[in-house]
Amino acid sequence: MSDPALESTRRRLTAKQADTVDRLGRAAVDVLSREGFAGLTVRRVAAEAGVGAATAYTYFSSKEHLVAEVFWRRLAGSPCAEHQSGDPAVRVIEVLGHISLLVADEPEFAGAVTTALLGKDPDVEVLRLRIGRDIRERLSAAVGPDADPAVVDTLEMLYSGALVRAGMGYATYEEIAQKLEKAARLMLG
Repeated sequence: MSDPALESTRRRLTAKQADTVDRLGRAAVDVLSREGFAGLTVRRVAAEAGVGAATAYTYFSSKEHLVAEVFWRRLAGSPCAEHQSGDPAVRVIEVLGHISLLVADEPEFAGAVTTALLGKDPDVEVLRLRIGRDIRERLSAAVGPDADPAVVDTLEMLYSGALVRAGMGYATYEEIAQKLEKAARLMLG
């Protein structure tokens, strides 16, 4: 896989452009923590990052695209679990817990990720597919080389549903991680 810091939804980035995208991403998380998703705009993020709005819009088509990109970069930049256990349930729990906890300490960002990934922006669609493929690969590796595709499909649906529930405020991400563990144990023994 290529370096996610140098890859954008729209094009390959130079080091300087990657730094700009990184600054915009950090500023987006800061604005989200203060203003929530409703108060987030690409213009406000650009101002916070010290970047012109026109420049920000060359990288991000919408606030949903910006939030989805930040999550994708976190996911792609996080190492895959080095599974020590021979138990597929333990390995799946490690994967699901790790992914859930990428946003656990930032409730506004976590909710924004859920909202953003449900958006119809074409750039979000690209990221949604990348994120889904990455999570599927991690789950398949955790289940093992003889993974039943139906089990992996079910685990994906379980995770997606959990993400939506947490994004809707029905549970914290820590609680979701615990529920995912219980569900994985039920499925995989």
